[in-house]
Amino acid sequence: MTFELKMPKMGESITEGTIINWLISEGDTFEEGDIILEVATDKVDNEVPAPASGTMVETKFQAKDVVKVGEVIAILEVETSSSKSQPKKEAVTSSEVDTSQKKTKKNRTIVSSTVEKPSSNSFSVNNTNTFFSPLIISIAKEHHISFEELARIPATGKEGRLRKSDVFNYIEDGRPYKFAQPVVQDPTVYRIPQLEFDKGKGKIIEMDRMRQMIADHMVYSKHTSPHVTAYVEADLTNMVNWRNKNKVAFLEKYGEKLTFTPLFVEAVAKAVKDFPNINASVDGNNIIVKEDVNIGMATALPSGNLIVPVVKNADTKDLKTLAENVNELAGKARENKLIGDDIKGSTFTISNVGTFGSVMGTPIINQPEVAILALGIIKKRPEVIETESGDEIAIRSMMYLSLSFDHRVVDGFLGGSFVRRVADYFEQFDTNRKI
Repeated sequence: MTFELKMPKMGESITEGTIINWLISEGDTFEEGDIILEVATDKVDNEVPAPASGTMVETKFQAKDVVKVGEVIAILEVETSSSKSQPKKEAVTSSEVDTSQKKTKKNRTIVSSTVEKPSSNSFSVNNTNTFFSPLIISIAKEHHISFEELARIPATGKEGRLRKSDVFNYIEDGRPYKFAQPVVQDPTVYRIPQLEFDKGKGKIIEMDRMRQMIADHMVYSKHTSPHVTAYVEADLTNMVNWRNKNKVAFLEKYGEKLTFTPLFVEAVAKAVKDFPNINASVDGNNIIVKEDVNIGMATALPSGNLIVPVVKNADTKDLKTLAENVNELAGKARENKLIGDDIKGSTFTISNVGTFGSVMGTPIINQPEVAILALGIIKKRPEVIETESGDEIAIRSMMYLSLSFDHRVVDGFLGGSFVRRVADYFEQFDTNRKI
């Protein structure tokens, strides 16, 4: 039978909800109790379960849409022969949502008191999504299955969610992981305190779509990668003098402006070739070391948002080609003409914070990369240098370099050695180089 799934009422004062994510797509089948979608209100986030087994026929709204309570959000084809009663007119009532939320929150924090018998068997957690729906929890209680055992059951639901059929199949198989012991005990979960702050009053500016994406990306990066930052100082006097001497001739010969960026990209690409493990990403327990060296350049758009256009295969290009690529990408960014291919495939990112006058920065890693390099302002300072006649004080063009790296896979030796190598390439710039 066809069933209209409506936006449920999730509290006395709640009149609308925002669809966060559809967990069941059009054409997908589901079982009774499977989570159909996630809905957010100004108070809490809720999950809407399937009222019966069936198939998703049509979704009426997309993620991020705001829908009033009672509006039809999806059309379901449900089985009339479900072992449970027929679906109710409303998928979830206010009291049901409130009760399930309380139960769910409680069940997230309670550790089962069931003590399993020790065994020589071991297991890896198969179900990495450790949020279980009220239906799954009810089945687990009925069969005396602990949360630790639930985490061992292979999950086939969307985004790693455990389905009712997964649990019953596991029970029919004789609960093979019942007495298995974890290889590594799970660490104590840190719960973020629910604090309320006075955010003050003022002009309210709604984030545009790009700013929301940037915010999500930055929070995700800090949550995913344990950031460590290493700093070095480099003397760029030779590079600065050579560039000032040759920039006019370079423009006349190639028709391209010679900024510092292609020189930086060139040096970074060389250092990446010297330390290939910095040019990587993490996939579970695997490290993917990239063959291509694609250097992303964090660039400010006219709107103030940041974007990262990419110089592809930077290690294979000469200075002329690098200058062409950098100038073309920078021009597209200023004119809002970057296309999808221009911002894809970065394997290592540099952020020239010195452009804004910053002495140094602590950049956030551009996921899924494992490191990002910030370049500070080039500033003239009196420095002690070694000469044939001894130590002397001279005016030098100095820069701070700061490398943020993912400490899961990049240790201090690799991170420090890499950023030092970049600084060495800056300092050892050939002043007799021909354009």
